[in-house]
Amino acid sequence: MRTVHSPLCVRAGMLALVLSLLSPAAQAFSDDEARRAIIELRAQIKQMNEQSQQARIQLSSQMDQLHQEIASLRGRIEEISGRPAPAQQASGPRAPATADPQQRAVYEAAADLYRNGRYAEAASGFASFVGSYPDSPMVGDALFYLGSSQYASKRFADSVKSMTTLVQQHPNDPRAPDALLVAAISQIELNDMKGARASLQRILDDYPGSSAAETARNRIKLL
Repeated sequence: MRTVHSPLCVRAGMLALVLSLLSPAAQAFSDDEARRAIIELRAQIKQMNEQSQQARIQLSSQMDQLHQEIASLRGRIEEISGRPAPAQQASGPRAPATADPQQRAVYEAAADLYRNGRYAEAASGFASFVGSYPDSPMVGDALFYLGSSQYASKRFADSVKSMTTLVQQHPNDPRAPDALLVAAISQIELNDMKGARASLQRILDDYPGSSAAETARNRIKLL
């Protein structure tokens, strides 16, 4: 992208040239030379204005496209995280019926908060579960919904950390590719485009057959 010159920079350049034309040395110039200098200055200003306008149009187009992609990815995240609509309170995270009763009780308490849209409290509940039962067979799900709760609470950096932990510690977890997708959109929210591209690329590299890979493949080209 071309460098965009601000109006302040243009004015400063004009002022510098005008002052130079008014200096004693410049007064020795002929009228023709002064007119040529003014014509050149006007041409430069016109060119800079045109470049600035083109840059603004290009940036606006890119931002509109990015906002559309963010909205699309947000919808995808709500789909994969099972965030319930008001009429669908039965959806969302569920503990396996075979889970240890004590673990299931702690998990379900956090899950109920999540299903009812109390994401900040749900995040605390899932974090407590992960800390208390790091070896539980449900810890992968708990990490996923911890990251989803943090995302819903706009704690994007924490969401990235939770989802990354899930993928690092449980790379074979069925939710790992979706966790990377949530991490990518959180990174976009943080304006970390390099990190988002890395997360999407990892989906393509490590989980090419997942449903998340199709989304990653379509979106990575736009970042």
